[in-house]
Amino acid sequence: MVYKIGQKVRGKVIGIQPYGVFVAIDDETHGLIHISELKHGYIKSISDVINKGDMVDVIIMDIDEYSGKISLSLRSLHKPKFHPFSNKRNIARYGKKTGIGFKSIEDKLPKWVEQALNEIDAQKNSERNG
Repeated sequence: MVYKIGQKVRGKVIGIQPYGVFVAIDDETHGLIHISELKHGYIKSISDVINKGDMVDVIIMDIDEYSGKISLSLRSLHKPKFHPFSNKRNIARYGKKTGIGFKSIEDKLPKWVEQALNEIDAQKNSERNG
């Protein structure tokens, strides 16, 4: 069968290594889910996430045109858990409430310029005084 990047396929876990999981997509084709593509967040042990013999739905992330190696992702099928600073809208919304966040460069620029000019003046005065 011909596979394409971005295609969702179902396969069987045929091997587990410390760096990832091998999945048989069909009788002749297999791919690797790198440990970083298993799930969002930290993984202490791959066996906490997946086991040999499991059937999994995965996304084809890459197909090497020379070697034919297929990179798969299980993580791409799942949304990450919500984090209040996961996007710009939430930074603005929660930053105002908590005082955490950032001000635009335009707001901070005058203070930075003033600090820089004060440092230059201080340096000139110290050079004059010796």
